[in-house]
Amino acid sequence: MTRHESEDFDVILTLVGRASVGLTLRDLLHELGDRWPRRTLQRRIASLVSANRLTRGGQGRAARYRLSEAPAGAGDAVPPTTAAHPVDDGTLRLASTEGARLAALVRAPLARRTPVGYQRAFLDDYVPDVTTYLSPTLRAKLHALGRSPSTERPAGTYARDVLARLLIDLSWASSTLEGNTYTRLDTQNLIELGLLAEGKGQREAQMILNHKAAIEMLVEDADTIGFNRFTFQNLHALLSDGLLTDAAASGRLRVIPVEIAGTVFVPLAIPQQLEEYFDRLLAKADAITDPFEQAFFVMVHLPYLQPFEDVNKRVSRLAANIPFIKRNLSPLSFVDVPEAAYIDGTLAVYELNRVDLLRDVFVWAYERSCLRYVAVKDSLPEPDPLRLRNRQALIEVVGDVVRASAPVDPGDLRARARSLVAPADLDQFVAMALSELHHLHDGNVARYRLRLSELRRWQQRPIR
Repeated sequence: MTRHESEDFDVILTLVGRASVGLTLRDLLHELGDRWPRRTLQRRIASLVSANRLTRGGQGRAARYRLSEAPAGAGDAVPPTTAAHPVDDGTLRLASTEGARLAALVRAPLARRTPVGYQRAFLDDYVPDVTTYLSPTLRAKLHALGRSPSTERPAGTYARDVLARLLIDLSWASSTLEGNTYTRLDTQNLIELGLLAEGKGQREAQMILNHKAAIEMLVEDADTIGFNRFTFQNLHALLSDGLLTDAAASGRLRVIPVEIAGTVFVPLAIPQQLEEYFDRLLAKADAITDPFEQAFFVMVHLPYLQPFEDVNKRVSRLAANIPFIKRNLSPLSFVDVPEAAYIDGTLAVYELNRVDLLRDVFVWAYERSCLRYVAVKDSLPEPDPLRLRNRQALIEVVGDVVRASAPVDPGDLRARARSLVAPADLDQFVAMALSELHHLHDGNVARYRLRLSELRRWQQRPIR
Protein backbone atom coordinates (compact mmCIF):
# COMPACT_ATOMS: atom_id res chain seq x y z
CA MET A 1 0.00 0.00 0.00
CA THR A 2 1.36 3.43 -0.92
CA ARG A 3 1.31 6.39 1.47
CA HIS A 4 -1.23 8.10 -0.81
CA GLU A 5 -3.55 5.08 -0.72
CA SER A 6 -3.27 4.93 3.07
CA GLU A 7 -4.24 8.60 3.36
CA ASP A 8 -7.19 8.04 1.00
CA PHE A 9 -8.39 5.17 3.17
CA ASP A 10 -8.14 7.37 6.29
CA VAL A 11 -10.24 10.09 4.67
CA ILE A 12 -12.98 7.62 3.65
CA LEU A 13 -13.06 5.98 7.08
CA THR A 14 -13.23 9.39 8.77
CA LEU A 15 -16.18 10.50 6.64
CA VAL A 16 -18.08 7.26 7.08
CA GLY A 17 -17.34 7.20 10.82
CA ARG A 18 -19.02 10.58 11.30
CA ALA A 19 -22.29 9.42 9.75
CA SER A 20 -24.34 7.34 12.18
CA VAL A 21 -26.42 5.88 9.31
CA GLY A 22 -23.49 5.37 6.95
CA LEU A 23 -22.87 6.92 3.52
CA THR A 24 -23.64 5.95 -0.06
CA LEU A 25 -21.12 6.30 -2.87
CA ARG A 26 -22.96 9.43 -3.98
CA ASP A 27 -22.75 10.85 -0.42
CA LEU A 28 -19.01 10.29 -0.39
CA LEU A 29 -18.51 11.93 -3.77
CA HIS A 30 -20.47 14.93 -2.50
CA GLU A 31 -18.45 15.12 0.74
CA LEU A 32 -15.21 14.98 -1.23
CA GLY A 33 -16.37 17.76 -3.53
CA ASP A 34 -15.82 15.60 -6.61
CA ARG A 35 -12.07 15.83 -6.03
CA TRP A 36 -11.68 12.10 -6.66
CA PRO A 37 -12.57 10.20 -9.81
CA ARG A 38 -15.56 7.93 -9.20
CA ARG A 39 -13.57 4.85 -10.22
CA THR A 40 -10.80 5.61 -7.73
CA LEU A 41 -13.31 5.98 -4.92
CA GLN A 42 -15.01 2.72 -5.87
CA ARG A 43 -11.66 0.90 -5.78
CA ARG A 44 -10.77 2.35 -2.38
CA ILE A 45 -14.18 1.37 -0.96
CA ALA A 46 -13.88 -2.16 -2.37
CA SER A 47 -10.47 -2.52 -0.69
CA LEU A 48 -11.85 -1.37 2.66
CA VAL A 49 -14.82 -3.77 2.41
CA SER A 50 -12.45 -6.60 1.52
CA ALA A 51 -10.27 -5.75 4.53
CA ASN A 52 -13.38 -5.73 6.80
CA ARG A 53 -12.90 -2.03 7.58
CA LEU A 54 -16.27 -1.16 6.01
CA THR A 55 -19.52 -3.09 5.70
CA ARG A 56 -21.98 -2.71 2.84
CA GLY A 57 -25.74 -2.73 3.20
CA GLY A 58 -28.13 -2.67 0.22
CA GLN A 59 -27.50 -2.96 -3.49
CA GLY A 60 -26.73 -0.70 -6.42
CA ARG A 61 -26.96 3.06 -5.91
CA ALA A 62 -28.71 2.54 -2.57
CA ALA A 63 -25.74 0.64 -1.14
CA ARG A 64 -24.70 2.27 2.11
CA TYR A 65 -21.31 1.87 3.78
CA ARG A 66 -20.67 1.84 7.53
CA LEU A 67 -17.64 1.25 9.70
CA SER A 68 -17.19 -2.38 10.64
CA GLU A 69 -17.84 -3.15 14.27
CA ALA A 70 -14.74 -3.56 16.44
CA PRO A 71 -13.78 -7.21 17.01
CA ALA A 72 -15.70 -8.87 19.81
CA GLY A 73 -14.29 -7.89 23.17
CA ALA A 74 -12.14 -5.06 21.83
CA GLY A 75 -13.95 -2.55 23.96
CA ASP A 76 -13.59 -4.68 27.11
CA ALA A 77 -9.99 -3.99 27.79
CA VAL A 78 -8.03 -7.17 28.20
CA PRO A 79 -6.63 -7.69 31.67
CA PRO A 80 -5.42 -4.23 32.62
CA THR A 81 -1.77 -5.12 32.99
CA THR A 82 -1.63 -5.95 29.26
CA ALA A 83 -4.18 -3.48 27.93
CA ALA A 84 -1.70 -0.76 27.02
CA HIS A 85 1.71 0.64 27.77
CA PRO A 86 3.54 3.84 26.82
CA VAL A 87 5.83 3.98 23.82
CA ASP A 88 8.51 6.51 22.96
CA ASP A 89 6.33 8.79 20.81
CA GLY A 90 4.17 9.73 23.80
CA THR A 91 1.28 7.45 22.87
CA LEU A 92 0.02 4.15 24.25
CA ARG A 93 0.42 0.81 22.52
CA LEU A 94 -3.18 -0.33 22.66
CA ALA A 95 -4.75 -3.75 22.77
CA SER A 96 -7.96 -2.34 21.32
CA THR A 97 -7.92 -2.65 17.53
CA GLU A 98 -10.52 0.07 17.18
CA GLY A 99 -8.59 2.42 19.44
CA ALA A 100 -5.47 2.01 17.35
CA ARG A 101 -7.44 2.65 14.15
CA LEU A 102 -8.97 5.82 15.54
CA ALA A 103 -5.55 7.08 16.62
CA ALA A 104 -4.38 6.81 13.03
CA LEU A 105 -7.43 8.72 11.80
CA VAL A 106 -7.08 11.69 14.13
CA ARG A 107 -3.37 12.01 13.37
CA ALA A 108 -4.08 12.66 9.69
CA PRO A 109 -3.16 16.20 8.54
CA LEU A 110 -5.83 18.79 9.35
CA ALA A 111 -6.28 19.54 5.66
CA ARG A 112 -7.46 15.97 5.10
CA ARG A 113 -9.97 15.98 7.98
CA THR A 114 -13.44 17.35 7.25
CA PRO A 115 -14.73 20.06 9.62
CA VAL A 116 -17.60 18.87 11.79
CA GLY A 117 -19.88 20.58 14.32
CA TYR A 118 -21.44 19.47 17.59
CA GLN A 119 -23.65 16.43 16.98
CA ARG A 120 -26.62 16.68 19.34
CA ALA A 121 -27.59 13.06 18.76
CA PHE A 122 -24.36 11.92 20.41
CA LEU A 123 -25.73 13.05 23.79
CA ASP A 124 -29.44 12.67 23.00
CA ASP A 125 -29.06 9.00 22.05
CA TYR A 126 -27.31 8.11 25.31
CA VAL A 127 -29.79 6.53 27.74
CA PRO A 128 -28.39 6.13 31.28
CA ASP A 129 -28.05 2.49 32.36
CA VAL A 130 -29.18 1.36 28.89
CA THR A 131 -26.45 2.82 26.71
CA THR A 132 -23.02 1.97 28.12
CA TYR A 133 -19.54 2.95 27.00
CA LEU A 134 -17.95 0.41 29.38
CA SER A 135 -19.05 -3.21 29.10
CA PRO A 136 -20.19 -5.18 32.17
CA THR A 137 -16.98 -7.23 32.03
CA LEU A 138 -14.82 -4.13 31.99
CA ARG A 139 -16.78 -2.44 34.77
CA ALA A 140 -16.41 -5.55 36.93
CA LYS A 141 -12.63 -5.45 36.44
CA LEU A 142 -12.48 -1.78 37.34
CA HIS A 143 -14.57 -2.33 40.46
CA ALA A 144 -12.20 -5.11 41.54
CA LEU A 145 -9.22 -2.80 41.00
CA GLY A 146 -10.69 0.26 42.69
CA ARG A 147 -12.38 -1.30 45.71
CA SER A 148 -11.04 0.01 49.03
CA PRO A 149 -11.40 -1.05 52.67
CA SER A 150 -13.32 2.22 53.25
CA THR A 151 -16.36 1.23 51.19
CA GLU A 152 -18.78 1.32 54.12
CA ARG A 153 -17.34 4.48 55.69
CA PRO A 154 -18.58 8.06 55.10
CA ALA A 155 -18.14 9.53 51.60
CA GLY A 156 -14.64 10.86 50.98
CA THR A 157 -12.92 8.72 53.64
CA TYR A 158 -10.57 6.95 51.24
CA ALA A 159 -9.69 10.14 49.36
CA ARG A 160 -8.88 11.87 52.66
CA ASP A 161 -6.62 8.97 53.63
CA VAL A 162 -4.51 9.48 50.50
CA LEU A 163 -5.13 13.22 50.15
CA ALA A 164 -1.53 14.38 50.60
CA ARG A 165 -0.40 12.19 47.70
CA LEU A 166 -3.53 12.81 45.60
CA LEU A 167 -3.11 16.60 45.79
CA ILE A 168 0.37 16.33 44.32
CA ASP A 169 -0.32 13.55 41.81
CA LEU A 170 -3.55 14.87 40.32
CA SER A 171 -2.49 18.54 40.38
CA TRP A 172 0.75 17.67 38.61
CA ALA A 173 -0.59 15.10 36.13
CA SER A 174 -3.66 17.10 35.09
CA SER A 175 -1.56 20.26 34.70
CA THR A 176 1.01 18.34 32.65
CA LEU A 177 -1.74 17.30 30.23
CA GLU A 178 -2.26 21.05 29.67
CA GLY A 179 1.41 21.60 28.82
CA ASN A 180 2.53 22.70 32.30
CA THR A 181 6.30 22.16 32.72
CA TYR A 182 6.45 21.79 36.51
CA THR A 183 8.02 18.48 37.54
CA ARG A 184 6.42 16.33 40.20
CA LEU A 185 9.07 17.51 42.68
CA ASP A 186 8.40 21.15 41.73
CA THR A 187 4.70 20.49 42.34
CA GLN A 188 5.37 18.88 45.70
CA ASN A 189 7.51 21.83 46.81
CA LEU A 190 4.83 24.28 45.70
CA ILE A 191 1.96 22.48 47.40
CA GLU A 192 3.71 21.49 50.61
CA LEU A 193 6.13 24.40 51.09
CA GLY A 194 4.75 27.19 48.95
CA LEU A 195 7.98 27.33 46.92
CA LEU A 196 7.84 28.52 43.31
CA ALA A 197 10.04 26.60 40.87
CA GLU A 198 12.95 28.58 39.48
CA GLY A 199 12.58 29.70 35.88
CA LYS A 200 8.86 28.87 35.74
CA GLY A 201 6.09 31.37 35.14
CA GLN A 202 3.49 32.41 37.71
CA ARG A 203 0.76 31.06 35.45
CA GLU A 204 2.04 27.50 35.80
CA ALA A 205 2.11 27.79 39.59
CA GLN A 206 -1.39 29.24 39.53
CA MET A 207 -2.66 26.30 37.48
CA ILE A 208 -1.29 23.80 39.98
CA LEU A 209 -2.57 25.67 43.05
CA ASN A 210 -5.97 25.92 41.37
CA HIS A 211 -6.01 22.14 40.98
CA LYS A 212 -5.11 21.75 44.64
CA ALA A 213 -7.95 24.00 45.76
CA ALA A 214 -10.43 22.20 43.49
CA ILE A 215 -9.39 18.75 44.71
CA GLU A 216 -9.69 19.86 48.32
CA MET A 217 -13.18 21.14 47.62
CA LEU A 218 -14.22 17.78 46.16
CA VAL A 219 -12.78 15.80 49.06
CA GLU A 220 -13.89 18.11 51.88
CA ASP A 221 -17.41 18.41 50.45
CA ALA A 222 -17.76 14.75 49.50
CA ASP A 223 -21.24 14.54 51.01
CA THR A 224 -22.66 17.39 48.93
CA ILE A 225 -20.83 17.36 45.58
CA GLY A 226 -22.54 15.77 42.61
CA PHE A 227 -23.43 16.06 38.95
CA ASN A 228 -25.13 19.41 39.29
CA ARG A 229 -24.54 23.00 38.22
CA PHE A 230 -23.33 24.14 41.63
CA THR A 231 -20.53 21.57 41.76
CA PHE A 232 -19.40 21.99 38.17
CA GLN A 233 -19.50 25.78 38.07
CA ASN A 234 -17.62 26.06 41.35
CA LEU A 235 -15.14 23.47 40.13
CA HIS A 236 -14.58 25.60 37.04
CA ALA A 237 -14.28 28.75 39.16
CA LEU A 238 -11.50 27.19 41.25
CA LEU A 239 -9.63 25.66 38.28
CA SER A 240 -9.81 28.81 36.16
CA ASP A 241 -9.07 31.35 38.92
CA GLY A 242 -6.63 33.93 37.55
CA LEU A 243 -6.18 32.09 34.24
CA LEU A 244 -8.94 33.52 32.02
CA THR A 245 -8.68 36.69 29.96
CA ASP A 246 -12.16 37.61 31.16
CA ALA A 247 -12.21 37.00 34.92
CA ALA A 248 -16.00 37.26 34.91
CA ALA A 249 -16.19 34.05 32.82
CA SER A 250 -14.82 31.99 35.71
CA GLY A 251 -17.56 29.67 36.94
CA ARG A 252 -20.03 30.79 34.24
CA LEU A 253 -21.22 29.07 31.08
CA ARG A 254 -19.78 30.74 28.02
CA VAL A 255 -21.71 33.19 25.88
CA ILE A 256 -19.14 33.43 23.08
CA PRO A 257 -18.03 30.96 20.37
CA VAL A 258 -14.75 29.13 20.98
CA GLU A 259 -12.24 27.44 18.71
CA ILE A 260 -10.02 24.51 19.62
CA ALA A 261 -6.52 24.36 18.18
CA GLY A 262 -5.43 21.18 16.43
CA THR A 263 -8.88 19.91 15.47
CA VAL A 264 -11.51 20.41 12.77
CA PHE A 265 -14.27 20.20 15.40
CA VAL A 266 -16.40 23.34 15.80
CA PRO A 267 -18.14 23.45 19.23
CA LEU A 268 -21.73 24.52 19.78
CA ALA A 269 -21.96 28.33 19.79
CA ILE A 270 -25.52 29.40 20.71
CA PRO A 271 -25.71 30.23 24.46
CA GLN A 272 -29.29 29.00 24.90
CA GLN A 273 -28.40 25.64 23.39
CA LEU A 274 -25.30 25.42 25.57
CA GLU A 275 -27.46 25.95 28.65
CA GLU A 276 -29.91 23.30 27.50
CA TYR A 277 -27.29 20.67 26.70
CA PHE A 278 -25.24 21.40 29.81
CA ASP A 279 -28.28 20.66 31.96
CA ARG A 280 -29.09 17.60 29.86
CA LEU A 281 -25.51 16.32 30.21
CA LEU A 282 -25.56 16.72 34.00
CA ALA A 283 -28.99 15.07 34.31
CA LYS A 284 -27.84 12.04 32.31
CA ALA A 285 -24.59 11.78 34.26
CA ASP A 286 -26.49 11.93 37.55
CA ALA A 287 -28.83 9.15 36.41
CA ILE A 288 -26.00 6.69 35.67
CA THR A 289 -25.75 4.03 38.38
CA ASP A 290 -22.23 2.68 37.83
CA PRO A 291 -19.45 5.01 39.08
CA PHE A 292 -17.01 4.02 36.32
CA GLU A 293 -19.54 4.58 33.55
CA GLN A 294 -20.41 7.88 35.23
CA ALA A 295 -16.76 8.98 35.38
CA PHE A 296 -16.05 8.05 31.77
CA PHE A 297 -19.29 9.63 30.53
CA VAL A 298 -18.28 13.03 31.91
CA MET A 299 -14.75 12.66 30.47
CA VAL A 300 -16.36 12.13 27.06
CA HIS A 301 -19.19 14.65 27.03
CA LEU A 302 -18.02 17.67 29.02
CA PRO A 303 -15.03 18.53 26.77
CA TYR A 304 -17.17 17.73 23.72
CA LEU A 305 -19.80 20.28 24.76
CA GLN A 306 -17.19 22.90 25.80
CA PRO A 307 -19.62 24.65 28.19
CA PHE A 308 -16.95 27.02 29.51
CA GLU A 309 -14.67 29.42 27.65
CA ASP A 310 -11.62 27.37 28.66
CA VAL A 311 -10.49 24.78 31.22
CA ASN A 312 -13.14 22.24 30.12
CA LYS A 313 -10.84 19.21 30.05
CA ARG A 314 -9.48 20.06 33.50
CA VAL A 315 -13.02 20.22 34.86
CA SER A 316 -13.82 16.86 33.26
CA ARG A 317 -10.75 15.16 34.75
CA LEU A 318 -11.53 16.30 38.27
CA ALA A 319 -15.27 15.70 37.83
CA ALA A 320 -14.47 12.12 36.79
CA ASN A 321 -13.29 11.64 40.37
CA ILE A 322 -16.63 12.66 41.90
CA PRO A 323 -18.13 9.12 41.88
CA PHE A 324 -14.84 7.64 43.15
CA ILE A 325 -14.62 10.12 46.03
CA LYS A 326 -18.28 9.68 47.00
CA ARG A 327 -18.07 5.86 46.94
CA ASN A 328 -14.61 5.50 48.48
CA LEU A 329 -13.09 3.97 45.36
CA SER A 330 -9.47 4.52 44.39
CA PRO A 331 -9.16 7.96 42.76
CA LEU A 332 -8.02 8.60 39.19
CA SER A 333 -4.85 10.71 39.15
CA PHE A 334 -3.84 10.52 35.43
CA VAL A 335 -0.21 10.04 36.48
CA ASP A 336 1.96 8.73 33.59
CA VAL A 337 -0.80 9.26 30.99
CA PRO A 338 0.98 10.32 27.77
CA GLU A 339 -0.30 13.70 26.59
CA ALA A 340 -0.43 12.56 22.95
CA ALA A 341 -2.58 9.52 23.80
CA TYR A 342 -5.02 11.63 25.83
CA ILE A 343 -5.27 14.21 23.05
CA ASP A 344 -5.82 11.54 20.40
CA GLY A 345 -8.62 10.00 22.46
CA THR A 346 -10.27 13.38 22.93
CA LEU A 347 -9.96 14.22 19.23
CA ALA A 348 -11.65 10.94 18.32
CA VAL A 349 -14.61 12.04 20.45
CA TYR A 350 -14.62 15.55 18.95
CA GLU A 351 -14.34 14.56 15.32
CA LEU A 352 -15.76 11.05 15.11
CA ASN A 353 -17.97 10.68 18.21
CA ARG A 354 -16.06 7.48 18.95
CA VAL A 355 -15.02 6.68 22.52
CA ASP A 356 -12.87 3.59 21.97
CA LEU A 357 -9.49 5.31 22.10
CA LEU A 358 -10.31 7.52 25.09
CA ARG A 359 -11.68 4.42 26.81
CA ASP A 360 -8.35 2.65 26.33
CA VAL A 361 -6.58 5.63 27.92
CA PHE A 362 -9.12 5.77 30.79
CA VAL A 363 -8.75 2.07 31.63
CA TRP A 364 -4.97 2.17 31.52
CA ALA A 365 -4.85 5.35 33.63
CA TYR A 366 -7.20 3.92 36.24
CA GLU A 367 -5.13 0.77 36.61
CA ARG A 368 -2.00 2.86 37.16
CA SER A 369 -3.78 4.99 39.74
CA CYS A 370 -5.09 1.97 41.64
CA LEU A 371 -1.65 0.40 41.89
CA ARG A 372 -0.29 3.71 43.14
CA TYR A 373 -2.88 4.33 45.85
CA VAL A 374 -3.02 0.79 47.13
CA ALA A 375 0.72 1.10 47.79
CA VAL A 376 0.26 4.56 49.33
CA LYS A 377 -2.60 3.45 51.59
CA ASP A 378 -0.64 0.43 52.81
CA SER A 379 2.25 2.68 53.84
CA LEU A 380 0.20 5.34 55.63
CA PRO A 381 -0.20 5.58 59.39
CA GLU A 382 -3.71 5.56 60.76
CA PRO A 383 -5.29 9.03 60.55
CA ASP A 384 -5.27 11.15 63.71
CA PRO A 385 -8.70 10.58 65.34
CA LEU A 386 -8.63 14.05 66.93
CA ARG A 387 -8.11 15.76 63.56
CA LEU A 388 -10.68 13.50 61.91
CA ARG A 389 -13.35 14.31 64.50
CA ASN A 390 -12.70 18.04 64.40
CA ARG A 391 -11.79 18.58 60.77
CA GLN A 392 -14.60 21.03 60.03
CA ALA A 393 -14.08 22.91 63.29
CA LEU A 394 -10.38 23.35 62.43
CA ILE A 395 -11.28 24.77 59.01
CA GLU A 396 -13.70 27.22 60.59
CA VAL A 397 -11.45 28.39 63.44
CA VAL A 398 -8.29 28.85 61.35
CA GLY A 399 -10.27 30.54 58.58
CA ASP A 400 -12.00 32.91 61.03
CA VAL A 401 -8.71 33.97 62.65
CA VAL A 402 -7.14 34.79 59.30
CA ARG A 403 -10.16 36.63 57.88
CA ALA A 404 -10.38 38.72 61.04
CA SER A 405 -6.64 39.50 60.88
CA ALA A 406 -6.58 38.34 64.50
CA PRO A 407 -3.43 37.48 66.45
CA VAL A 408 -2.45 33.89 67.17
CA ASP A 409 -3.65 33.74 70.76
CA PRO A 410 -4.46 30.50 72.63
CA GLY A 411 -7.22 32.18 74.66
CA ASP A 412 -8.88 33.53 71.52
CA LEU A 413 -8.65 30.12 69.86
CA ARG A 414 -10.22 28.45 72.89
CA ALA A 415 -13.10 30.92 72.84
CA ARG A 416 -13.70 30.42 69.11
CA ALA A 417 -13.58 26.61 69.42
CA ARG A 418 -15.64 26.17 72.58
CA SER A 419 -18.98 25.81 70.78
CA LEU A 420 -17.53 23.63 68.00
CA VAL A 421 -15.42 21.07 69.88
CA ALA A 422 -16.19 18.55 72.61
CA PRO A 423 -14.80 19.66 76.01
CA ALA A 424 -12.55 16.59 76.18
CA ASP A 425 -10.87 17.60 72.91
CA LEU A 426 -10.54 21.32 73.56
CA ASP A 427 -6.97 21.52 74.89
CA GLN A 428 -5.54 19.32 72.12
CA PHE A 429 -7.62 21.15 69.52
CA VAL A 430 -6.19 24.52 70.56
CA ALA A 431 -2.65 23.14 70.28
CA MET A 432 -3.45 21.73 66.83
CA ALA A 433 -4.96 25.05 65.65
CA LEU A 434 -1.90 26.95 66.91
CA SER A 435 0.35 24.64 64.92
CA GLU A 436 -1.75 25.02 61.76
CA LEU A 437 -1.72 28.83 61.99
CA HIS A 438 2.04 28.90 62.44
CA HIS A 439 2.47 26.71 59.36
CA LEU A 440 0.08 28.49 56.99
CA HIS A 441 1.57 29.28 53.56
CA ASP A 442 0.58 29.83 49.93
CA GLY A 443 0.47 26.12 49.23
CA ASN A 444 -2.00 25.08 51.93
CA VAL A 445 -4.24 28.13 52.30
CA ALA A 446 -7.07 26.62 50.23
CA ARG A 447 -7.42 23.86 52.82
CA TYR A 448 -9.08 26.45 55.06
CA ARG A 449 -11.23 27.99 52.29
CA LEU A 450 -9.00 31.07 52.28
CA ARG A 451 -7.84 33.27 49.44
CA LEU A 452 -4.22 34.31 49.01
CA SER A 453 -5.26 37.93 49.50
CA GLU A 454 -6.73 37.04 52.92
CA LEU A 455 -3.55 35.24 53.91
CA ARG A 456 -1.41 38.23 52.80
CA ARG A 457 -3.55 40.68 54.78
CA TRP A 458 -3.28 38.51 57.89
CA GLN A 459 0.49 38.11 57.49
CA GLN A 460 0.88 41.88 57.20
CA ARG A 461 -1.30 42.70 60.24
CA PRO A 462 0.26 44.97 62.88
CA ILE A 463 1.92 42.94 65.65
CA ARG A 464 0.80 44.24 69.03
